[in-house]
Order: sequence, then C-alpha cells, then structure tokens
Amino acid sequence: MDSRTDPPSQSNRLTLPARRTSVPRSVKLSIVIPVFNEDRLILDVLRRVAAVPLEKELVVVDDCSSDGTAGVLARVEKDPSLVTSADPDGRTQVRILRQVVNRGKGAALHRGFAEASGEVVVVQDADLEYDPQDLPRLMGPIERGEAEVVYGSRFKAGRAGFPFWHTLANRLLTRLSNAVTGLRVTDMETCYKMMRADVVRDLPLREERFGFEPEVTALIAHLARRRSLRLVEVPIAYRPRSVADGKKIRLKDAFRAVYCILRYGLVPPSRPALLRAAREANPAE
Repeated sequence: MDSRTDPPSQSNRLTLPARRTSVPRSVKLSIVIPVFNEDRLILDVLRRVAAVPLEKELVVVDDCSSDGTAGVLARVEKDPSLVTSADPDGRTQVRILRQVVNRGKGAALHRGFAEASGEVVVVQDADLEYDPQDLPRLMGPIERGEAEVVYGSRFKAGRAGFPFWHTLANRLLTRLSNAVTGLRVTDMETCYKMMRADVVRDLPLREERFGFEPEVTALIAHLARRRSLRLVEVPIAYRPRSVADGKKIRLKDAFRAVYCILRYGLVPPSRPALLRAAREANPAE
C-alpha cells in the first residue's frame, strides 16, 4: 500500500481537541514561489503548479537573479498564458514580484506573504524536488476545518532516493526542533508548509535566508500557546537534487538552523515584535 494515502498525523502534542473552524469549503490558495537563478526550470515549475486543480494565485518573487530568470519571468508577465495554459479551468492567477537586491529565500517569502491575497498560503520552491500535485492533499485538512497548519512530510512517504547525509542532517535538526518547541513533526525542514493566512500574519518573521524553516516552526509553536492552533502532517513525494543540479543549501545553513532553533524556540517573541507583525499584516489600521 502506498504510504502517501495514509490520513494526516494527529499526534502533535500542541494539537488541540478536534473541532470545526469557519473555513470556506472552497478557498483561494496563495502559492509563494521564491526564485533565484532558476532559468532552466522556472517555466516548467510554474506550469506544473498552474496545473494543480485548485483556485490559486502564483506569487513569484525573483530574488534579484543574475542568470536568465528575470527574462523568463518578464515573458510570463507579458503573456501569462505561457503558464496558465496548463490550467484548462482558468483557476490560476500569476503575479511577478522582484527584489531590487538579493536578500535570500526568507526575505523573498516575507515579500510574498505580504502580497498574498488568498485565505491559505503555502511555499513552493522553484525547482522540481517537490510535486505540486501534493498541494490538494495538504489543503484537505484546512478545507475540512481540521487544522490551521499542514506540513508535507517527505519522511512519512519513505526515504527512497534520499542521500544519507541529507537524511541524517534533517533527522537531527527535526529532533532538536521538536525537543525545543514541544512539537512532534517528522520533517521540520520541509518546504511544503501550508497555513491559513491569518496564521502567517501573526508570525513576526525575521530570518532572511534558509533560517526561515526552523524559525517559522518555532514561531508556530509559540503561537499555539497563545491561540487555538492545530498542526498536522501529510506524506508527500520528494525528488532531491544535488549541488551540481543547482541545490543552493550548504553545510553552513545547517549551523544557522541550529542557531535559529535555539534562538526562536527558547525565546518567545517580544510584545514589540508581535505588534510589528500585526501592523505589517494590517497596514491600513
């Protein structure tokens, strides 16, 4: 039996008793896609995401790419049908944003989250490691009112094709994160973190590079202590690529991840940080 058909895990210690929430049965998904130097893959990635059968917007943030990525995105901006033709039902919008200087994945995500207009938000890396066809399965628990946050776990689907050191580093970082936050996730470093938009707006995010993953997990754990919040996991597919193929994360990012787990996990956000996050989420107030 394919383990990816298993129901979402409900074992998280911070998960509150099951209840229904007022989420519309059909919601708009904002898919935030940070991009840096992916001219060979970005058009294919956008088409695959557009083909997902959901009401959605693609919020593409070019982090000041130095290859041909900007040119590809300019073509898409001029003619969105290059991407939306993959969606026969016409349920896809495409928005292109540009960073004036290269600031990192986290900073690109901050920009994308601020611009997102959907009721639910998810991150999609601009490569082919993650399969966008998993997104409707991640959306399921949120649409059914069973969760506010859903993580796609690569390890719940098996470890076929995972490099040994990649697996070891992810396991160690996830265990450290769980020990600090009190969560019991199996894949803290997953790209597929889907959240209701009101959850994202309550997170005082600061990390501008790959520290985003442990930071957002720690902040979700703190938020779960202040308001009703449930996190579940669902298994997803994963096809890792190598540094030679364009993978950008390095060993130094693992050390930064340890720092972020301890920094954001052990120290709750200050009141000024929470107020700043609220102002950024509601600039008109």
